[in-house]
Amino acid sequence: MRRTIPSVETLVQGILSGDRVLLGRAITLVESTLPEHTARAEEVVNRLLEHTNTRPTLRIGITGAPGVGKSTLIEALGLFLVSQGHRVAVLAIDPSSAVSKGSILGDKTRMERLSTEPNAFIRPSPSGESLGGVARKTRETILLVEAAGYDIVLIETVGVGQSEIAVHSMTDLFLLLLLPGAGDELQGIKRGIVEMADLLAVNKADGERLKLARQARAHYLNAVHLLPAKPSGWAPQVLECSAEQGSGIAELWLAMETFRQQVTENGFLIKNRRQQAAYWFKEALQEGLQNLFFQQAEIQEKLATLEPLIQEGKVSPFSAARDLLQIFMFKKM
Repeated sequence: MRRTIPSVETLVQGILSGDRVLLGRAITLVESTLPEHTARAEEVVNRLLEHTNTRPTLRIGITGAPGVGKSTLIEALGLFLVSQGHRVAVLAIDPSSAVSKGSILGDKTRMERLSTEPNAFIRPSPSGESLGGVARKTRETILLVEAAGYDIVLIETVGVGQSEIAVHSMTDLFLLLLLPGAGDELQGIKRGIVEMADLLAVNKADGERLKLARQARAHYLNAVHLLPAKPSGWAPQVLECSAEQGSGIAELWLAMETFRQQVTENGFLIKNRRQQAAYWFKEALQEGLQNLFFQQAEIQEKLATLEPLIQEGKVSPFSAARDLLQIFMFKKM
């Protein structure tokens, strides 16, 4: 038996009052690809915009290679923030299976202590086939949790790769989590990822790994000093921590608060969010146009004919694309 979809008014008022069940229902609507769900989700988001723009929040993207301890760090940071009176939302982007299209959705298990906190909200989302493995509607979900009163939003990416670009374009602060080691591990981190980072933290700095962590921190400090100045005016910091033991978490948050204060005072936070909104507007337009293009029967028929010819080298990819665009444009005239 299908559940009745709550009305827009019910969802809006429920989210504003902090109803976690209705917040979850609204996020499900946002993530849905059904046209009737999309329309209602857009109305809910538009109704809540005026409330999200008046509340001071901080959006933090967290990335790092698999095994670096992102989930453990997020739980430790989340528990610390809750203890300081903050309300924390965690949007964990899970890898989806390329074969079954299923999602692990295991973050609530990996963040067992944080998931029981009344002032914490954890929402795992399947990455699906969207750009860079980032859930297609993550940005709208950020607006929903902020309207529900969560002032700190933590977004975990699937790992170092294309997804970081998308997460960077929807957050205020970008944290790169690193493993202990010295020298060689710098070769495994793309320069672009390091350039995006506002904070770098060497995790697992405990026990026998403490010396390695401090050596790694020194190497990364030298590396970030060679990078160009950031538009925010912020000089990236390199810290060390142990998410498992809880050490360095308070210092990490202090650096985050210092960052927020600086970019708030110099106006960069507001400017950056406006630029991000414009970016996602254009991304939505491109996605909509692409979907509209490939839904046309004439395009599908011609595409089936052209693809084998392109693969065999009998037709140029560029001329084939031009032919398809001409069909599309003629049909719309």
